[in-house]
Amino acid sequence: MSARPLVLVVSPGDETYRGYCLEQVAAAYDVVLLTGTEPSWEKPFIVDHTVVDLSDPAALLASGRALAEHHDLAGVVTWDEWHLVPTARLARALSLPSTSVEVMRACRNKATARALFAHHGVPTAASIRARTLLEADLATMTLGLPAVIKPAAFAGSIGVIRVDRPEELPAAFAFASAGASRSREDTGVLVEEYLDGPEFSVECVTHRGVTMAVAVTRKHLGPAPYFDEAGHTVDAADPLLAQVAPAATAAVKALGITDGVQHVELRLVDGRPRLIEVNARIGGDMIGHLVRLATGIDLPRAAADLACGRAPDLTPTRSGAAGIRMLYPDTSGTLTARHINQPFAAHTPWLRQVQWTREIGDELVLSPDGNLFTARAGFYIVTGRTTAEVTERLDTAADEITVTTREDR
Repeated sequence: MSARPLVLVVSPGDETYRGYCLEQVAAAYDVVLLTGTEPSWEKPFIVDHTVVDLSDPAALLASGRALAEHHDLAGVVTWDEWHLVPTARLARALSLPSTSVEVMRACRNKATARALFAHHGVPTAASIRARTLLEADLATMTLGLPAVIKPAAFAGSIGVIRVDRPEELPAAFAFASAGASRSREDTGVLVEEYLDGPEFSVECVTHRGVTMAVAVTRKHLGPAPYFDEAGHTVDAADPLLAQVAPAATAAVKALGITDGVQHVELRLVDGRPRLIEVNARIGGDMIGHLVRLATGIDLPRAAADLACGRAPDLTPTRSGAAGIRMLYPDTSGTLTARHINQPFAAHTPWLRQVQWTREIGDELVLSPDGNLFTARAGFYIVTGRTTAEVTERLDTAADEITVTTREDR
C-alpha cells in the first residue's frame, strides 16, 4: 500500500493543454480518475479510474461515491470549467474539503458574479441581461457603445463579441445567443459595458478564506470584435502584480470562495483594475505551466493540496519569465502546411515547446464561424529573464514557424 494520500481527479482534460496538471499532481499524490473516456496518456499517473458520462451529474456523483467505497480519498479536484459544480457537489457528498456548490454556481454565472461584485464594492463592468434583441438594443442605449455581448455562463471567449455601432447588434446578439445555447447551466445573454484597456489575469490561491495572488498574466487578444486569446506572458518580477492583486483578491472574497486556485480576469481602465470574471480553477492555455516556468510555483499541486485540506507551498523558487503564443492561420480553410525551422528549434534552448494540435488536411475555422477550438493549429512556449525578452523571443520564433491554409471554395 502506498503511503501517499489519494486524490480523485474529475475530468483530467486533454493531454496537450492539461497533461501537465495531472503529471504534477501525480508527483505528490496517488490519483484516481473520473473520466469520460478510457484512459490512454493518463495511465502512468493513476492507480484507478472509472469511465462515466461526465455530462450526467447524477452518474458522476454515483461513480464518485463508488470510487470512495474502494479508496480512502483525501480530496476531490478538477481543473475543468464544465465540472466545477458537480465536483463541489461530490466533495460535499463525501464530506471532503471544498468550496460550496452555491459559490461554484456563482463563479460559473457571470450575471450572479456581477451582482456580488457590485454588492461588495468590487469594480467591474455594468451588465444587463437581455432575453431578446429588443432588450439588447435597450441595454446598449443604457450602457452606450461600444458594448460587449456575451453568454451568461460559458467559457473560452465563445460567443463573446464587441459591438461598436447599432447596425452590428442583430448579428452580434445572434452570435452570442448561439454560444449561450451550448451552456448546460444558463442559456442567457448579457450586454455589458466595454472595458477599454489592456487585459490581464491574476493567478490566485485561496486557503481557508485567505487569498494570495501569486502571479499576473498579461493577455494578448486576436483581432476585434472577438476576444479570442492569442497568447500570454508571465513574469515573476512583474510590478503589475502589486497593482492588481487587491482587486483580484477582493473579487474572490466577494464570491465566497474558501479554498482552491482561481484564474481572475480583469482589465486596466485609466490605470485602475476592473473585474471581468473569476474562474474557480487553474487558467487554461498552459498558464499554470507558465507560472511554474517563471516562478517555480506549482498550481496543480496547490489545487490538490487544497482539495485535501492542506496548506499549499507557494514559495517561489525561480525568478524569470515565460510566454505562449497560439498558432492561428491567416484565413479559414484546409491546413496545407505546418512546420518549424528544425535547425532553429534544435539550437534554441529558450524555445521550450512547439506543439501542433491539428494535422495536415484538417479544417481550421476562425471566428465568427469558428472559435478557439476550431481555429488553432498549435502553440509554442518560450522562456526568458523578463517580459521584454520573452516578447522578443516570441516574435523571433514566429518568423521560423509556418501555418498555411487553403481557402475552401
